[in-house]
Amino acid sequence: MTNHQLPITNYHLFDRSRLRAHRARAAANFSAHDFLLREMVSRTCERLEEIKRTFPLALDIGAHNGMVAEILAGRGGVETLVQMEVCEPMLRGAKGLRVVADEEFLPFAENSLDLVISVGALHWVNDLPGALIQIQRILKPDGLFLAMMPGGQTLRELRAAFEFAEMEISGGVSPRVSPFVDVRDAGGLLQRAGFALPVVDSEIITVEYDHPLKLMKELRGMGEANALLESAKHFTPCATVMLAADYYMQHFANPEGRINATVELVTLTGWKPHASQQQPAKRGSGQVSLIKAMKD
Repeated sequence: MTNHQLPITNYHLFDRSRLRAHRARAAANFSAHDFLLREMVSRTCERLEEIKRTFPLALDIGAHNGMVAEILAGRGGVETLVQMEVCEPMLRGAKGLRVVADEEFLPFAENSLDLVISVGALHWVNDLPGALIQIQRILKPDGLFLAMMPGGQTLRELRAAFEFAEMEISGGVSPRVSPFVDVRDAGGLLQRAGFALPVVDSEIITVEYDHPLKLMKELRGMGEANALLESAKHFTPCATVMLAADYYMQHFANPEGRINATVELVTLTGWKPHASQQQPAKRGSGQVSLIKAMKD
C-alpha cells in the first residue's frame, strides 16, 4: 500500500478531514453496516459485466474495504484493479493493489487507465465537475467511466424531519443531510468533462428500519455521517434529534410501524473520446425530409 499526500481543495462544501475521520471510525465494524454499499456495488458490477470487452488496467475510486474487487473477483473483463481510498484504516480491509489518495486530486498519469469505476464515493467530492475532468484525463482513449452515487431524492425523509425539528426548536435550519447530485444535471456534467456517449439513469429503492435512530446509527456505521463544513461548528442537540425522530415516525412510518428511507441510485456512464466510437450525424446531413416523414 502506498500513501499519496495531496493539497487541500479550494472548494468548501465538505470537510474532507472529517470524512476521513468518519471512515476511520467506521472501518473496524464496517461489514456490519455495508448492506447499502454492497447493493450499489453489486448493481454496478452487473452493469460492467454487460459490457463485453477487456480492461487491462482499472481503478476503483473510493474502494472502501475492497468490495468492488471482492464482488468482481476477476470478472467484468478487469485484469488488474487498483483500489484507491481516502482513508487508510478503511483500506486495510482490502486485498490486492491499494493506494491511499484523495478523489479530488487523482495521482495517475494522463491516458493510463482502461476503466475507472466508483461506487458510493464521489458524492463527498467538493468539486464534482473538476473530479470528472480529472477522471476523463487519466483514462485512455475509448476508456470507460462507470460510477454510482446517491441522487437528490436520497434521505429526503430524514432531511424533512431535521428541518422541522430545527425550525421548532431554534427557528432556523442548518445543513444536516449532504446535498446529492441531481440526475437532470449529471449528464451535463459528463459532457462538460469531455466524455463521449454519456448515459445517466436513476432508480429508487426503499430501505426499512425499526426506528429513525437505527437509520442514523447505520449511516454512522457506514462512515456516512454528516461531513458538511457548515455543520461542523456545533453538535446537534439531543432535543433536536429526538424531535426529528418523532416527526419521522409520524410522517414516514409504514403500516408495519417501521420507517422508510428513500435512496436514489444515480449511475453515470461515459467514454473517453476515440475515433472508433459512433459519431453523431452532421447537422443537415439527413436524406429524408422530416415533413415528408411526418406526413407518411
